[in-house]
Amino acid sequence: MRFPPRTTRIGALVALMSALLVGGTVVAPANAAAASVGSICYSALPSQAYDTLDLIDSGGPFPYSQDGAVFQNREGVLPAQSTGYYHEYTVKTPGSSTRGARRVVTGKKTLEDYYTSDHYVTFRLINFGC
Repeated sequence: MRFPPRTTRIGALVALMSALLVGGTVVAPANAAAASVGSICYSALPSQAYDTLDLIDSGGPFPYSQDGAVFQNREGVLPAQSTGYYHEYTVKTPGSSTRGARRVVTGKKTLEDYYTSDHYVTFRLINFGC
């Protein structure tokens, strides 16, 4: 069984989820786009995502020059943050001659990680606890 490389992120996820709860009710997100972010269990990620997360943890080296670049969130799917908050990393797609559509996007403040398999159309917060 593979264990998450960032077990400390479980605490960050709990803190994030707790921040959404006020008096036992869920607070509506500031923008509707943030509501479209789902979640995915770490164990449900493709094996190449594990490799990418391991590289992020170790600081590289990364296979593509674009890895680690600031992700602008132009699509507005992720919660709104200041420029420079999010960074993107390629998740290799077997058989693809290009970078493909899969990415991990990290957020620096609460150390959240998002996975997208469709080039930023949808995002899922990686749950390291399941």
